[in-house]
Amino acid sequence: MYAVIRAGGKQYRVSPGDVVRVETAGDTDGRVEFSDVLAVSAEAGSVVPAGPGALVTGEVVEQGRGEKILVFHFKRKKQYKKLRGHRQNYTAVRITEIAFGGQSFKAPELPKKEKKAKKEAVVKASARPGKAAKKAVAKKPPAKKVVAKKAAKKKK
Repeated sequence: MYAVIRAGGKQYRVSPGDVVRVETAGDTDGRVEFSDVLAVSAEAGSVVPAGPGALVTGEVVEQGRGEKILVFHFKRKKQYKKLRGHRQNYTAVRITEIAFGGQSFKAPELPKKEKKAKKEAVVKASARPGKAAKKAVAKKPPAKKVVAKKAAKKKK
């Protein structure tokens, strides 16, 4: 199951669960809807032009700037050189649902990340007074010193 959408003047082939980098969409509160759906594939091998009710929704994963592209203008024999750089803004969108003709295809839910628990030994050690607290916290061994090799003396 996939759909072809138009976003930012470009066309993308997306399916539920895909992450697509599109040109920056304005402030969207984490959800993006693509109503300009060009084609939809419901079954294997059959592509149907999408009707006016087709809709692709997604959630914003990240926003950033792409790699720098150098634009170099040059005219020979005229001493004309111009160098400019450009970084395109993008929004990474994870496609969550493709809906058309009363059907809906959803992406599987991502497992939620659990917060890492703090080390219990350090927490318990801070509750103990005196020498016991110092033993509970492990110290790093001192760094080893590198000994320079001596150059072999030439025999005369």
